[in-house]
Amino acid sequence: MGNPSKKYDRFDWTLTFILMLFFLTSCAAIYSAQKTGQYSENFMFKQIFWYVVGAGIIGVVMQFDSEQSRRLSWYLYGFGIFLLIGLYLAPASIAPHINNAKSWFVIDPIGSIQPSEFMKVFLILALSKAIYIHHEKHERKTFQTDLLLFIKLGAITAFPLGLIMLQPDLGTALVILAIFTGLILVSGITWKIILPLYGGGAALGAGILYLVIWKPEILKEYLKVKTYQFGRIYAWIDPESYQSEYGYHLIKSLRAIGSGMLTGKGFSGREVYIPESHTDFIFSVIGEEYGFVGGSVVISLFFLLIYHLVKTALDTNDPFNTYISAGVISMVTFHVFQNIGMTIQLLPITGIPLPFISYGGSSLMGNMLAMGLIYGIHYHHKTYMFASNDRSFN
Repeated sequence: MGNPSKKYDRFDWTLTFILMLFFLTSCAAIYSAQKTGQYSENFMFKQIFWYVVGAGIIGVVMQFDSEQSRRLSWYLYGFGIFLLIGLYLAPASIAPHINNAKSWFVIDPIGSIQPSEFMKVFLILALSKAIYIHHEKHERKTFQTDLLLFIKLGAITAFPLGLIMLQPDLGTALVILAIFTGLILVSGITWKIILPLYGGGAALGAGILYLVIWKPEILKEYLKVKTYQFGRIYAWIDPESYQSEYGYHLIKSLRAIGSGMLTGKGFSGREVYIPESHTDFIFSVIGEEYGFVGGSVVISLFFLLIYHLVKTALDTNDPFNTYISAGVISMVTFHVFQNIGMTIQLLPITGIPLPFISYGGSSLMGNMLAMGLIYGIHYHHKTYMFASNDRSFN
C-alpha cells in the first residue's frame, strides 16, 4: 500500500502553492471582468468548477510514471488527431463556426470543448517519445541521424498543425510551433541543421510580413489568406486607424492598462469596457485594476512557475521526463509572452488565453493535464533516484 509519509514528501507542494495563487488571481480577475452589462453568466463559478475538474485530472495523470506515459503517448496522440479530424468533418450543429473558426465541439450541457487544447499536451508526449526512442536506437550521433530525427519530429508536428490551420486557428498553430521548437532545441540535433532551417523560417516570416503590408493581393490569391487575418497585422501596426474594427480591442486594452498607472483603480474599479475581457484580455483587467504593480506580480508568478518547471526538468534523471518538461515550458512560456504581448501592442492579437487565469474550460483542463505530467515527474522521481547512470543523454 505504500508509506503515506513518503507519498506526502514526494508530492509537489511548491507547484500546488503556485497553482493556488493562480486560482485566486483568476477568480478575482474574472469576477471583476464579468461585472459588465455584457454578461449574464457567472464565469467565476464556472472557472472554480473547471479548476476542480483540473485538480481531478492532475490526481489521475500524476499516478503514471515515465514508462507508462511513454506507452500511452502514441495512443493519446492518435486520439487527439481523431478529435481534430472529427471536428473538421462534424456538422455545424455539433461544431459551429465561432469567431470565424471551427474549433469547438458544442455539447449540451457541458458547453464547448476545444480539442486543440488537449492536442498540445498529446503532441508534447509524442515528440518526447520520438526523441527518446530515436536516441535509444541511434547511440552514435551523426548528421544523418540528426536530420532523420528532425524529419520525424516535423512529420509528427505537421499533421495536427495542418488540421488546426484548417479551422483556422492561427494562435494555437503558433503554440504548436513553439512546442516543436522547444523540443528541437533540447533534442540534441546539431546546430548545423537548426540554424539554416530556422534562419530560413525567419526569412520566410519576414517576407510574408512584407507581403501582408505591401502586397496583400499576392497572399489572397495564392495562399487564400482571409482578409480579417490581414486586419490583425494592420491593427497591430496602427491601431488608431483601425479602432472601429480590427484595432478596437487593442485600443481598449491599451487605454485600460495605461489608465491603471502604477497601482491601479482598485478591485472592481474598472472604467474601460473591453468585450470578452474575461478570456483573452484578462491581463487588461488586471492592469487597469492593479496597475503596473499588479501586472508585475502576475508576470513574476509566471516566472516562478517557469523556474519550477525548469528545476523539475533539471532534477529528473530520465531524459523522457526532461523532454516533457521542456515541451510544457515552451507551451506555457509562449502562451504568456503572446497573450501579455498582444494586450500591450508588443505582438499582434491572436486568440491565445493567459494560462491558468483566463476563463476557459478547455484551456484550463489542457494546462492542468500538462501540470499533471509535471506532478508525475516529481512524484515518481525517487523511484529512479538510485538507478544506474546509463540513462544519460545521447
